[in-house]
Amino acid sequence: MTKHLINLSDWTADEIEALFESADDFRLRPQRERLLANRTFLLFFPESSLRTRLTFERGIRELGGDCILFPPSTLDKREELRDVAGYAANWADGLIVRHSDERRVRELAQSSPIPVVNAMTFSSHPCEILADLYALKQRRPDYRNLTYVYVGPMSNIGRSWAEAAKVLDMEFRHVCAEGYELDMAGANPNDIVDARNYTFYADLEQALKGSDVILTDSLPDDLRTPDYFERYQLTAARLRLANPGALLNPCPPFCRGEEVSDDAIESEHFVGYGFKQNLLTVQQAIIVKVQREGGRTGK
Repeated sequence: MTKHLINLSDWTADEIEALFESADDFRLRPQRERLLANRTFLLFFPESSLRTRLTFERGIRELGGDCILFPPSTLDKREELRDVAGYAANWADGLIVRHSDERRVRELAQSSPIPVVNAMTFSSHPCEILADLYALKQRRPDYRNLTYVYVGPMSNIGRSWAEAAKVLDMEFRHVCAEGYELDMAGANPNDIVDARNYTFYADLEQALKGSDVILTDSLPDDLRTPDYFERYQLTAARLRLANPGALLNPCPPFCRGEEVSDDAIESEHFVGYGFKQNLLTVQQAIIVKVQREGGRTGK
């Protein structure tokens, strides 16, 4: 059976922990084995992609594999995706897809005989969150017992953090203006979470009390207002409401003076730059995992 990574909820907690052990092996070895020798991966990325594309391309080549790049619009033709996948499998060993519509990525995976990895959609960003969780585990081995606070409307980053909280049984607090709660009824399948892990707050200061990891994402235009910034901007003063040693991890690209203040980024809480070093290692572990468990062997 082909192994894919479309959403974090597709994998179990044990699979995620095993992935982190594999990432440890890659991180601690000075020389990379050619585990992807003679394997070719099709990457579907827009020109604007920076961190995710760079780390996937470099990660594959470090392990001896090769990459061929296409724009995401390649998957928007009239040709059915099951036929795209069927032909691609003749010459490729995996598909790494960044596409706005998650339904297209999942449809591709449903019929693909080779692994499909979601490199980001408008609904989710599993590789990014796995890399952040791995970085957290290095600093805090008790990362599954920490309290996570996500500030902002539900985006692909927020949804993937909510999924991680459900899969790994972590406490996840969501802070935003009323009306931006996750859909607990599940009308949007990407909003299905467990009430035991998810709590909505309209008051930022209340949510920050007792928190350990504070998360943000870029704001949409309708919330980039002085009133929103006054109520929900993370500042150095507000971060002092969190537990001692709390970590601030805004998803890049973040905007100083909007979801986060300049003094928050310059504070001891900010860990963003160093966390992203792990994106390369974790994505290598993801590719090797889906190849070993659901890819073709002996090619």
